[in-house]
Amino acid sequence: MHCKKLVDIQDETHPEKLQEIQDEVHHREMQEMDDQVLEQNYPTILQVKSAIPKRFFKANICVSLYFFFRDIAMIVGLYMVISYTQSVLPMFFICLLTPVYWLLQGAVFTGMFVLGHDCGHGSFSRYRLINDIVGTIAHTFVLTPYYPWKLSHRNHHKHTGNMDKDEVFYPHRDSDRDGKGYTPLFGLGFGWFYYLVKGYRPRAICHFKLNEAMFSDHVTKCALSLVAMFGWGCCLLYYINMFGFLSLAYYYLVPEAIFASWVVILTFLHHNEENVPWFSDDTWTFVKGQLSSIDRDYGWANSIIHNIGTHQIHHLFPKIPHYHLEEATVYFRNAFPHLVRKRYDPILPSFLRMFRKFDTNIVTSKNASIHIYK
Repeated sequence: MHCKKLVDIQDETHPEKLQEIQDEVHHREMQEMDDQVLEQNYPTILQVKSAIPKRFFKANICVSLYFFFRDIAMIVGLYMVISYTQSVLPMFFICLLTPVYWLLQGAVFTGMFVLGHDCGHGSFSRYRLINDIVGTIAHTFVLTPYYPWKLSHRNHHKHTGNMDKDEVFYPHRDSDRDGKGYTPLFGLGFGWFYYLVKGYRPRAICHFKLNEAMFSDHVTKCALSLVAMFGWGCCLLYYINMFGFLSLAYYYLVPEAIFASWVVILTFLHHNEENVPWFSDDTWTFVKGQLSSIDRDYGWANSIIHNIGTHQIHHLFPKIPHYHLEEATVYFRNAFPHLVRKRYDPILPSFLRMFRKFDTNIVTSKNASIHIYK
């Protein structure tokens, strides 16, 4: 009906007036879509949970430790293989293998980070001390302060999809916008470390400051995480003293940068896609917010990064261990097919596409109840 109206008046209306009518029609269509999203019926969290077998919620410490030591073995194995090849292969082949090593090692670093992330959620085991020890080791290795990030990530899960309270990569209201744009593609790996050190405005926190309000009840544990970071930094300096900075950069820092890029891409794409709503605080509910996350397929890397692409179930039930996420997702999709959000398009093109939309449509009005990228 709207299109027919435009066709009827197009030939007889001044271009400026026609543009006003087109804008009005577009606004009306957007409002209708927003109303449909807000009026959609969502199940309760208990209704969703009842559709998933109880056995998927139980962590098996032996299985979890297997994946932890598997990741360590993969990191060491890749390091040893690439080191050995440099002594027996011609430079031409080493140049071909080096990017492969960096890509694979960066993915394994990401898997190690995901295991630390599971420790923070308590899905690694039912023993808090073991979770904190393994989580500290896993996160410190990839230069992430375990307990401060655990707390900020908990805040993200508590407010997922809430544009007024979520942690990162959320729409900005007019009143919050300071006129500064984001670094292109968030600077990829640089964006991750910037987030840890400075945070993203307007709700920015520094993960290395013990006096942040978010950490006030956990100062001792946050301090221990920073001590672990200092200790690991000393180990890296010792390595430099023994083997040189270029060796550290080749074997560790480049894979670390690739890991950091992985985290930026994962976090952004799991919470931003066309037609996926962000809600204002007064229209947001826990279930609506968690279901605004998106499942992604990472192909060859799915197993290495521990199935973190099954993100809807992870957000609904972060206590489910990563090795049960795919099975639990099948049950969820069968029970609630109308609530499923999944994408199978290539990851990097999706990231480029959505960054452009995010960068140009990030600002929403001061009173908006919903924000959707088109």
